[in-house]
Amino acid sequence: MSNATRSSARQTLWRGLKFYAVGGVGIGVQLAALVVFRSVAHLDYRAATVLAVEIAVIHNFFWHEHVTWADRETLRSSHWLPRFLKFNATNGLLSIVGNLVLMLALVGSLGMNYLAANILTIALCSVANFLVSDRFVFQG
Repeated sequence: MSNATRSSARQTLWRGLKFYAVGGVGIGVQLAALVVFRSVAHLDYRAATVLAVEIAVIHNFFWHEHVTWADRETLRSSHWLPRFLKFNATNGLLSIVGNLVLMLALVGSLGMNYLAANILTIALCSVANFLVSDRFVFQG
């Protein structure tokens, strides 16, 4: 393995660790929002899921912008709004649709607890979200 390949692999691993650290905080944001929308506002679990996911997507974008992909030169020289729109259109849509479909299956069909089901859906969507973010939204 060449030095460039090892360096690229280390950089991807480090970026992945930062992505999942931000995502871990985002999970807390999403679950807290889900509890508020479901238990306090008494929204249906489907509406509560969509709103909670969008709040986490917004949270995660700003952290990814300033932490996960902060080292990419092209990001510092361009405006954040187009990336935010791409992030919402890709990660946001993938997360909302993925969460909604899986929540319908796990909660609606299987009767799983809505919080446990939400944690599982987050885990299942996270790998695709990293790849889309790295290769499309925050490309170098």
